[in-house]
Amino acid sequence: MKELSEFVKARRKEVNLTQKEFAERAGVALTVVRKIEQGKTNLNMEKVNLVLSMFGHTLAAVSTKELKNRNNTDL
Repeated sequence: MKELSEFVKARRKEVNLTQKEFAERAGVALTVVRKIEQGKTNLNMEKVNLVLSMFGHTLAAVSTKELKNRNNTDL
């Protein structure tokens, strides 16, 4: 699975937008797009979803318990 940073950067480039243009269209600050594309981990989920909604996607919060259960069933 592609990392979020790679996905956003690749899709932004596909539509031929600069980070600034993309941020304006997504309704977020330029720093949000930069942080996502740099792979920063301390991100506001609401802002990430605004960016992803430009591509018809969203992220859902997952609890640690859910992750453990998924990992155990994948073995």
